[in-house]
Amino acid sequence: MAFSRISRLDPPSRGIFRKAVVMLCSLLASIILLHLLTERCASTVSSTSPSPDRSSSSASGRASGLFGDLRSKRLVYEWTAGSDLESYGAARRASSRVLADERARQDLELELPGESFMLPAPDLVASRRVPARFAGKLSPLGEGSKKLPQALIIGVKKGGTRALLEFLRVHPDIRAVGAEPHFFDRNYDNGLEWYRELMPKTLEGQITMEKTPSYFVTREAPARISAMSRDTKLIVVVRDPVTRAISDYTQTLSKKPDIPSFESLTFKNRTTGLIDTSWSAIQIGIYAKHLDNWLQYFPMDQILFVSGERLISDPAGELGRVQDFLGLKRIITDKHFYFNQTKGFPCLKKAEGSSKPHCLGKTKGRTHPNIDPEVVQRLRDFYRPFNMKFYQMTGRFFGWDD
Repeated sequence: MAFSRISRLDPPSRGIFRKAVVMLCSLLASIILLHLLTERCASTVSSTSPSPDRSSSSASGRASGLFGDLRSKRLVYEWTAGSDLESYGAARRASSRVLADERARQDLELELPGESFMLPAPDLVASRRVPARFAGKLSPLGEGSKKLPQALIIGVKKGGTRALLEFLRVHPDIRAVGAEPHFFDRNYDNGLEWYRELMPKTLEGQITMEKTPSYFVTREAPARISAMSRDTKLIVVVRDPVTRAISDYTQTLSKKPDIPSFESLTFKNRTTGLIDTSWSAIQIGIYAKHLDNWLQYFPMDQILFVSGERLISDPAGELGRVQDFLGLKRIITDKHFYFNQTKGFPCLKKAEGSSKPHCLGKTKGRTHPNIDPEVVQRLRDFYRPFNMKFYQMTGRFFGWDD
């Protein structure tokens, strides 16, 4: 009797044992899977260099290899605002939080021609400390590097160099420094590596540029730029030298209201009418003299002269010439500009990195003081022979003596 009772209890005991074995196996499998996932995530976050493999993967591969995509196809943005910025290490520490947020990753998906990849959220942005005067804006740097400039806007002061630079920065293949580095005139002793560090990062095929208008009248600048690279392309924005001199004086007057009158600074002796060529406002406009110095180091076909007047009346036309000179596709056209009646010059419908219209600041387009017409005519007579020589040297008639 006892034996038969035990036999009837055996089947339930074996069922319980089988269930316990299944549960134990499931638990072990879950632990192993969790360990593998944790190890993979940790190796992804700790990675500090992008993968050398740039080949695009299939859609399913990108979905399953999210962390690998972030390593090999990550876009890094640099905020060069000149204020106290968080370090790159802090950004890396924040990356684990970003990668953990699936919804944020989905929101940041960016489609590009031929491939798609994920942009890191703002917490993942890498930052650098830069001098305040080289403050820029949020700039896509990708996998680029800092290079010495291949093109320079070298002059002239009050000719329209700021307008030209702002217009050119709309082009996707141009990366330019916003501030004036003054390397080849004031900071040359700092060395080329210091100069390179001021430049923005560029991708393959992009042109690095900077503008410092005082280079054109700095005697040492041509030799120094030639020593950096004899292939450097040079752009000079020129303007009616009389108007330019008055504009130069107007700028100085806004900073130093107590300076002498324009008329008194123009002449060494008002009675004899002898022009004071030592005054920088007058000297800068003797373009032919300064150009002679540059032609000792660079051929004429490496120098482009942009009309400051046409930069106002026909910005797209002048920008077309500049893009051709730089070997770039003509992307900047009439559609990028509108004429601001209040300021009296063209503005951008959309500035670089912005969807809003952009005009140059209030320091541009100042109202000029009234200058004695007799003094203006005397200056025109003074500049005429220099202008004629400049037309012959450049092969372009600018119409300043009409």
